[in-house]
Amino acid sequence: MAENKSINTTAGQTVARELMIAYLNTGDSGAKKWSAFGKRVSSSNMSYDWGKNTERDILGNVFTKLKKPTITQSFDPLPIDSGDAAVVKLWELGIRDQDNQALANQEVMVAHFYSGDSSKNFAEVYDASAIAVSRNGGDGGDDLTLAAEVTFGGTRTVGTVSKDTDGAVTFTPGVA
Repeated sequence: MAENKSINTTAGQTVARELMIAYLNTGDSGAKKWSAFGKRVSSSNMSYDWGKNTERDILGNVFTKLKKPTITQSFDPLPIDSGDAAVVKLWELGIRDQDNQALANQEVMVAHFYSGDSSKNFAEVYDASAIAVSRNGGDGGDDLTLAAEVTFGGTRTVGTVSKDTDGAVTFTPGVA
């Protein structure tokens, strides 16, 4: 039987949640800086809406069609922390500037550190993702937080991601 090369854990071992990380490009198109989303967020999932449509034909057969998925991911709460580059960028664009055009055109990467090997893991970059900042506030005596929802969009480029010893990540486009 062929070895499974998609998931790089030992058979019977589950994958740790922290091995799938969304990153926001907090640099620019020429000098990308990938900053992780979700510091202090305890739960976040990518949701896939396949636009499912099921019909029955005149012979009584059932057929289902799926469209390419619309993928969303929510991050709530995101504590406002000057050391969190992704949160700072979202605060600047969403709260300070209310720049809806910029928020609707963000470059986001999803790194799947459980797929591939330690130097080349599967990753996907979406070059025109929309990030809706939906809340800014919190309870009295607690932290000031943001809530944001990413809708992954634009061109999807697959490739590999590597992480340096200092934590910096690098995306290399190509066949993963």
